[in-house]
Amino acid sequence: MTDLARATSLLTIDVDAVVANWRRIATLIAPAEAAAVVKADCYGLGVVQIAPALFAAGCRSFFVANLDEGIQLRKIVPGGVIYVLSGPVGGGEQDFAAHGLIPVLNSLAQITGWSAFAKAGSAAPASAIHLDTGMTRLGLEEVEVERLAAKPDVLASVRPILAMSHLACADDDTAPKNNEQLATFRRLSSQLPAMPLSLSASGGIFLGRAFRFDMARPGAALYGLNPIPGRPNPMAQVVRLQGKILQVRDVDSPMTVGYGATHRVAQRGKIATVAVGYADGWLRSLSNRGHGVIGGFKVPLVGRVSMDLTTFDVADVPAPLVHPGALIDLISPELTVDEVASEAGTIGYEILTALGRRHHRRWLTGTREGKPA
Repeated sequence: MTDLARATSLLTIDVDAVVANWRRIATLIAPAEAAAVVKADCYGLGVVQIAPALFAAGCRSFFVANLDEGIQLRKIVPGGVIYVLSGPVGGGEQDFAAHGLIPVLNSLAQITGWSAFAKAGSAAPASAIHLDTGMTRLGLEEVEVERLAAKPDVLASVRPILAMSHLACADDDTAPKNNEQLATFRRLSSQLPAMPLSLSASGGIFLGRAFRFDMARPGAALYGLNPIPGRPNPMAQVVRLQGKILQVRDVDSPMTVGYGATHRVAQRGKIATVAVGYADGWLRSLSNRGHGVIGGFKVPLVGRVSMDLTTFDVADVPAPLVHPGALIDLISPELTVDEVASEAGTIGYEILTALGRRHHRRWLTGTREGKPA
């Protein structure tokens, strides 16, 4: 029996679509550089398969969240320029140097530590400096930028090759905060030596040329999420999630469905039980509000999503399409990640990164099908 035949769900990741999305952004923002954010295993879709394809397409700069991700990525794309967004934590400078990773320095303490490490004669790589322009998470506040600017020897020792910040409201092109952060970024970066600048991730790219500077850092847009909510998605879809029907039941009033009996059957119909649940990333918040698609027919999710199973009302679907072993689309071009996220009361980022490891995964590249890692 093949892996696919015994699988209860199938997650298909179109690597070519990821590459096409990166190329579209690279063309749009040229001559600025298009990096790629590949943290969290490429948002849960497989850094081992995706990062080399991006590198082969011409992407040279990559961003990850932490040191372990950076070490893993160095093995996958040995020629890439790899930025680690968390910077050194707990004295990890030597590990950065050993793997040729560029720390994003988020505080004066990290800058001091990296400077001391470099001055000690270590082969310290260059660094990036994170400026807080209004997100109020990581990065140097204005008074800290002024203090750093007054120490040219420290600045020289950390060898910054990028100054960056992050927009808080980039998915809303009407938000006044975007222009406020743009002005703050210009003011703070002007106090530092001239170096490449980066302000925008996926959403910021589409706010206009003024926000793109020398480098943009697309992440979500690469994986098919809409960077301009409320307007047609300019990015190619990347993910398809399908679950297998395990059983089809005839139901009628006054039967109930699922834990808590939260769905009461009103009339004669059919319920299909599908082998995907919250352990697979199909969020419990979709209970009694999500949908699936079978053969072009949209079917409502009824009852609660449980750990391994979800139930759908398939009364309106032609009987030949609904049987044990048939597949129901949970994410597809007809039911996008963003639409699923809206039904779940969350964002597409969470949907992608929550997709569990029990799905049979296949990565599509041209006519070749990638095998699960």
